[in-house]
Amino acid sequence: MNDGGGGDSGGTGARGRGRSGGGDEGGDGGVLDALGGLDGIALRHLRGFLAVAEERSFTHAADRLRIGQPALTRTVRALETTLGARLLDRTTRRVELTDAGRRLHAELAPLLPRLAAALRPPTGRAVLRLGFTSLLPAACTPLTAAFEAATGAGVRLVRRDSPLAGLETGESDVAVVRGEVPGDAGLRTALLLHEPRVAALPRTPLPPAGDSAAHRTPGPPPRPGGRGPAAARQAALRAVARRRVLDWAELADLPLVVNTVTGSTRPELWPADRRPQPVCTAGNFDEWLEAVAAGHGAGVAPEPVAERHPHPGIRYVRLKNAPAVPVHLALPARDAHPLAERFLALAARP
Repeated sequence: MNDGGGGDSGGTGARGRGRSGGGDEGGDGGVLDALGGLDGIALRHLRGFLAVAEERSFTHAADRLRIGQPALTRTVRALETTLGARLLDRTTRRVELTDAGRRLHAELAPLLPRLAAALRPPTGRAVLRLGFTSLLPAACTPLTAAFEAATGAGVRLVRRDSPLAGLETGESDVAVVRGEVPGDAGLRTALLLHEPRVAALPRTPLPPAGDSAAHRTPGPPPRPGGRGPAAARQAALRAVARRRVLDWAELADLPLVVNTVTGSTRPELWPADRRPQPVCTAGNFDEWLEAVAAGHGAGVAPEPVAERHPHPGIRYVRLKNAPAVPVHLALPARDAHPLAERFLALAARP
């Protein structure tokens, strides 16, 4: 068949999300409840579907599974036939999930990694997977030690550049989540601590002519002989380049570099009538760090970043009147790993 090509796969949310989708096979208990009475479904069918759903491409999914594309196509078709539902819409250019496919993917994504782990032969002590994004709070060190002493289990750190640090894909059992946790994320949380925020300023702001078109916010071009938006933003950045302290409200006048995936600072934290202008976005902490150092704008980060991630191109500046960053431990509201429950209970102790 013609392979559905690219297309970025969308997030599935945390465990428990995606249950309201369409499809005629699920019933109130979810798609997986229907599988118990269906003979002929093997793990390879589920793994094959999951790979295509995440890659949005039969070619890429076959490479990931190290099998031939025709075999993968037959595997997914066999699953659809057994379920009696179309899971994927295929065209010559791309692959998209149907409502039934989205629902099945939401159920399988967190469960298959745990099932694979459960089927491995026992070779040692149990291990809890602790997810985080760019920075593990120092408070996790004594907490991990207390957990290991109480349970005899180990803790494996899992870094994932996703908002929920691997919880949504089943790659972590419990995770550190900075910022407010969405109410519909299907999680239980315990507040671990609050972290102050600091500003990150480039040591060498870009000159007005250096405002790269690739990162420039769309807007009218500079007026001949005048100062356009880009020049004004860079002038504001140079004006605070050597400040030792900034007020939270002053950041509204600066160009802002925003980590839109794992960052905890968004323009929405400022009043609606006075917000900073995002001029550059990053998909992970490392991109954010280098964009600030390159002079594209100012950044805001939890205070531990300044202590543990010094950069020759960045000055960290104390912020006054900035809201603190809430740091939570989170685990799925349903079917959480028993060890994750113990970890969360230890964190919640006064």
